[in-house]
Amino acid sequence: MIILAMRSDKPQAELYLYDGSKKLSEIKWQAHLKLAETLNFKIEEMLGESKLAYEDLNGLAIFKGPGSFTGLRIGMSVANALAYGLNIPVIAKGGEGWLEESIADLSSGKFDKMAVPEYGAPARTTKPRK
Repeated sequence: MIILAMRSDKPQAELYLYDGSKKLSEIKWQAHLKLAETLNFKIEEMLGESKLAYEDLNGLAIFKGPGSFTGLRIGMSVANALAYGLNIPVIAKGGEGWLEESIADLSSGKFDKMAVPEYGAPARTTKPRK
């Protein structure tokens, strides 16, 4: 099972590519304010270097938080869009063992309907005018 895993909750973004529990590739970069511009490019770069295509992916895993509102939102959007477009399962996990747990769950057929972030606090948004 080929699994793409991503973490986008902090300035240093992370991508991992696994075949079952065997790590095939890993990329970490200072995405900070450029995450939306660089994330898809880095995924394509990782797949190309591994001689794989999007169609080879069998599952997606993403760190669900808590963390940066914008970083999590961007990562979740990409993960959910890829899962939907490729018709593959997605799972979102938090905590220190998020990656191992995600791989184990995906390999055993457990996944989420949609990846949903956990911000750790209510989002600070502008209140509607009355």
